Amino acid sequence: MRIPRTRPGFWSRLRPPRRTARLRLALLFGGVFMVCAFALVGINYLLLATAPHGFDKGQPPPYSGAKPVGNLASQPPAAQLREAASHQADVDLRRLLIQYGIALGIANAMAFTLGWLAAGRVLRPLSTITATARQISATSLSERLSLPGPDDELKDLGDTLDGLFARLEASFEAQRHFVANASHELRTPLTTDRALLQVALDEPDATAGMWRDAGEELLASNTEQGHLIEALLTLATSEAGLHHREPVDLCAVIRAVLPTPRPETGRLGLHLEAATAVLDGDPVLTERLVTNLVDNAVRHNIPGGWVQVATRTVGGRAILSVANTGPVIPPDQVDRLFQPFQRLQPRRGSNGHGLGLSIVHAIAAAHGAAVNAQALPRGGLAIDVTFPPPGRVAGQPAQRGVALGV
Repeated sequence: MRIPRTRPGFWSRLRPPRRTARLRLALLFGGVFMVCAFALVGINYLLLATAPHGFDKGQPPPYSGAKPVGNLASQPPAAQLREAASHQADVDLRRLLIQYGIALGIANAMAFTLGWLAAGRVLRPLSTITATARQISATSLSERLSLPGPDDELKDLGDTLDGLFARLEASFEAQRHFVANASHELRTPLTTDRALLQVALDEPDATAGMWRDAGEELLASNTEQGHLIEALLTLATSEAGLHHREPVDLCAVIRAVLPTPRPETGRLGLHLEAATAVLDGDPVLTERLVTNLVDNAVRHNIPGGWVQVATRTVGGRAILSVANTGPVIPPDQVDRLFQPFQRLQPRRGSNGHGLGLSIVHAIAAAHGAAVNAQALPRGGLAIDVTFPPPGRVAGQPAQRGVALGV
């Protein structure tokens, strides 16, 4: 059964128009003009209404040809002329008032019309922005507004949105690369684990020693996967921002991190210059930042090389500096090292997953810190992390560093 379509009622069709910006601007322009016009007409009318008549000062009356009205015939000639002139002035003022009203109505209608057209012309770039923004989606973030016209507030808005779309495009692209790389990194050990189990199961004469070797390899692979998942969780936690802040001393964090045993540390010269450098942040994430920087400096080094770690306070800002020897890094490749799963050389053994410096960058961004990395001419990398001044200890002077042998 077909349901008949109900037509909208009369009162529903009489709803007021949507209060768009163009309508509000047109009403504003018309209202301002109306107030100014009423003020001008009112002042002019008051000046005419209060102006003295010439015959009151002994001059000839201006309405000498006026006919007597009412009972003016019984009055003296001068009084008759004065009364007739007053009556004619009242009639002229009323006629002038009506003419002013008609002129004001026409002028106000023209003002609202011109205000509507002017508002449409001024707001035309907003229509372009709205139409283009509706077309842009996650699959077409490469489009830009590129508004033409003068360098005004609307042009600034368009340029700001273009910058926002560019950052969104870069973020979506980085997210796609991150998901693809993370899937690859997680798929590789799973494939290896499956191959180990398949080989052991396919061997009919497998001994307890063979199964033990397979179990140890699986355990090592599982440990590596756990480190990767922990690194991914740390990266996600850092990018989500800080939930709480408290005073953290970089010097104490480094003293707690460096005693951790590292097999590679024995063949390197590790030098520390620690000074009290306090920041407001998350202690756990700050410790992970220091750990990743030191691990990166130790892992990507050369035999007989060195690692230098220093903390200091400059202008109330805590600064952490880590420099190391290592392979020569092209200057144009330094920024790429702070992206997830990016390496200058193919991964070999326990050379990491390419997440260490990306986690450092994410933790620094969560703390509002600036990361400055420079490739050293003879090889290696120098990284400075500058934290913002803490709110409660920003006025304390920096203390002198003490060299510690590690």
